[in-house]
Amino acid sequence: MAVILSSVSPQCVSAGAPSRPGVRRFLLAALLVLAATVALMLAGTAAGHATTFDPVAPADPAAPTQPGDPEETGGFSVDINGVDGTPSTAVVTLIGITLLSVAPALLLMMTSFTKIFVVLAMARNALSLPSIPPNQVLAGLALFLSLFIMAPVLTEINNLAVQPYLEGEFTFTEALNTGAGPLQQFMLAHTREEDIALMTRAAGQPNPESPETVPLLTLIPAFMISELRAAFIIGFVIFIPFLVIDLVVSAALMSMGMMMLPPVMISLPFKILLFVLVDGWGLIITSLVNSYQGGG
Repeated sequence: MAVILSSVSPQCVSAGAPSRPGVRRFLLAALLVLAATVALMLAGTAAGHATTFDPVAPADPAAPTQPGDPEETGGFSVDINGVDGTPSTAVVTLIGITLLSVAPALLLMMTSFTKIFVVLAMARNALSLPSIPPNQVLAGLALFLSLFIMAPVLTEINNLAVQPYLEGEFTFTEALNTGAGPLQQFMLAHTREEDIALMTRAAGQPNPESPETVPLLTLIPAFMISELRAAFIIGFVIFIPFLVIDLVVSAALMSMGMMMLPPVMISLPFKILLFVLVDGWGLIITSLVNSYQGGG
């Protein structure tokens, strides 16, 4: 054992063990890091604690005030008119868009459009031409004839209701009631009393004291029934001459034994020739326009 210890040189011992100054520096650095960590932890813990305050006592509620007189305080109102009392542009635009959305229903139910279109369609069928002229042509012709017939009524509505409303003289409700007068008179002039009585009984309402007191909800369907009745009467008159031509052509083909030949193919040229010679479109349009002259 003594031999082994004596064989270890002092250089080996000094090389394997660390020196004392290095150990001191290592321990000093470790202490500094530990102190810094503890300081950071203490600072974070102090910042995490919330500061507490004593709550403030609630204040007593205020006593309610007595409401003022609306006449004295002015109240609340929404003014949709312009600075000069006339309707604003936005309101007029809104009313115009609304009228355009219901214009097809008004055109069909409260004007002469339906009667004119039905008569023109029956004249086309009497000629055995189911698609000539097309529906677009008949609808356009009926539309412009309706504007021609309704021009006095529309002018009166514009003078009595629309212009005073735009000038601020009428409210919207007053303008609506005033404008319905000429249109109601037009429909009453072309509506049978039997149809008015029929719709009055169907609605379960008492008999009106006078035609002017008939409500629009009763007058409009009665007017439509009267218009359809008149249109079918005119269509029946138009069908008669063309029916005679069909009968004559059919009898001639039967007598010649040409039963396989369609009679419509032979009678169609004669129908068109007759319709052109008597100026059929002119007669039909004249009859339609005259049916609205003098209220009947």
